[in-house]
Amino acid sequence: MITDPPAPKPFVKGETPPISATDALGTPPTEWVFNEDYERLVVAWQTVMPQLETLRTALDKADSLARSPQTWDAAVGERYVKDLREWRTRLGVYRHSVLTAISDEAADTPRWVKTTAGVPHAF
Repeated sequence: MITDPPAPKPFVKGETPPISATDALGTPPTEWVFNEDYERLVVAWQTVMPQLETLRTALDKADSLARSPQTWDAAVGERYVKDLREWRTRLGVYRHSVLTAISDEAADTPRWVKTTAGVPHAF
């Protein structure tokens, strides 16, 4: 059984960005905002998961019906069950690859980014 990779963590109300402080050169504090690119990855994950679950549920239902002796009484039934198993395997590999791609990109994308908006300037 293949387990899903970790999902990107959505922004939680009240969550605080990294602490801003002046650096060794005395640069003023910076403002932080939740990264829009990271948010897109969260939305992509939340969009894809229900669709993948719908596909898995549909294939599981068809597989259970195909295995029933009341459905098939011929050799063609075994071939159909074999095809469904192949599709379930393909869906599992596809699911893993899509979720891994999103998870890997989220791991490489910072949740918070610095912004210059609202920061006092000398001029």
